[in-house]
Amino acid sequence: MVGRGELTDQAWAVIEPLLPPNRRSGGQWADHRRTINGILWRLRTGAPWRDLPERYGPWQTCYERFRRWQQDGTWDRLLACAQTKSDAVGQVEWTISVDATINRAHQHAAGARHRQALEDRQKGRPSNPTNDPMRDWDDPAAG
Repeated sequence: MVGRGELTDQAWAVIEPLLPPNRRSGGQWADHRRTINGILWRLRTGAPWRDLPERYGPWQTCYERFRRWQQDGTWDRLLACAQTKSDAVGQVEWTISVDATINRAHQHAAGARHRQALEDRQKGRPSNPTNDPMRDWDDPAAG
């Protein structure tokens, strides 16, 4: 019985021939299907690799296989194959979405001038409350 989010027998039959074969010499890889199910679990949940359930094997195995296949292009080949086969039988709907949201910042956030405006200078208004001469009116040294 296949768990939620795991590869079905039909999906496994499609991708198994596309996976790298076990090397003849040296250590043998752990079961590809179990490892891929572990990778899918991690991607679906967003949990850290170390929290991978034990039924998928050691988290290091899943992580190393994920990274190795990312570097050698195995995931890209799987995606290209899935897209090609699914598109050929009309299972893929190619939808383009364009976001036309416009975000505008206030003029003061857009690098406006920091100097005091000419009108304020002519009327004697302070440009900054911390530069206000009336601020220190109770300070004996100020007056």
